[in-house]
Amino acid sequence: MDKKRRDFLKIAGVSTLAGLGGTAVVDKLISGSSPAGARAAHEVEPGHGTEHAAAGAGHDAHENSARSGTRLGMVIDLRKFRANPSLGEKVVKACHSTHNVPSFPDKKDEIKWTWMTGYENAFTEHSQYHKDRATMDHEVLVMCNHCDSPPCVRACPTRATFKNKEGIVAMDYHRCIGCRFCMAACPYGMRSFNWRDPRGGLDMSAINKRFPTRMRGVVEKCNFCAERVGLGKQPACVKACGSSKALIFGNLNDPNSEIRKVLKANYTIQRKPSLGTHPSVFYIV
Repeated sequence: MDKKRRDFLKIAGVSTLAGLGGTAVVDKLISGSSPAGARAAHEVEPGHGTEHAAAGAGHDAHENSARSGTRLGMVIDLRKFRANPSLGEKVVKACHSTHNVPSFPDKKDEIKWTWMTGYENAFTEHSQYHKDRATMDHEVLVMCNHCDSPPCVRACPTRATFKNKEGIVAMDYHRCIGCRFCMAACPYGMRSFNWRDPRGGLDMSAINKRFPTRMRGVVEKCNFCAERVGLGKQPACVKACGSSKALIFGNLNDPNSEIRKVLKANYTIQRKPSLGTHPSVFYIV
């Protein structure tokens, strides 16, 4: 895309933001920080911007991130989901009800934050040859990977998609201009576009009033429950799993955290590791 087109999209995004009220409140709710904090998140992490891409310093930036600060991540124990097949549906329901994710009968209008899919769809880089029956017969929970080096952040011309100080790849819906560059950049297909007014797919009498509904023409995805994490709570999906420990959430940079202990004790895999995005979601298979 040429520079003039990019400049136009940036100006359009800023104009849209300026014309909407309540931005500070929504920014704080979704990103877990104020608008100034959200901007600071961009500024303190130049390694994840376009300059980083041009410099080709991805490995160094990842190593620096791994040594300091907070980087939130998740371990998904597929053994627990195989043992309790109903758990996947429970997790998806908790996520979607918490974040007012609409439900439409037509698949082309579908909006998803987290869902169950076949192993072969989730792990395309791993061999499917003579895979064991248990693995092939059970689906895998997928969500945004909250990459340490997220290509979606680099692709977004208005900074509607950004990585906050805790490593969550968050979204500011007011800034989103619907260009869908982030969708094209995401190698995992973890984003949805609102072709229709999402409120039309919601039971408005049962919505979660603590989380904003979106509008037609914007992209949305899993946000690691940044609004809950900011209040010291676990993500809704983790809470839905109860004491099963099917999902473990925590600070990947803290060697004494539960998630690090689980990672040390179990062999895990990630989705498309060869891309160098450094996902924050790990799977015990």
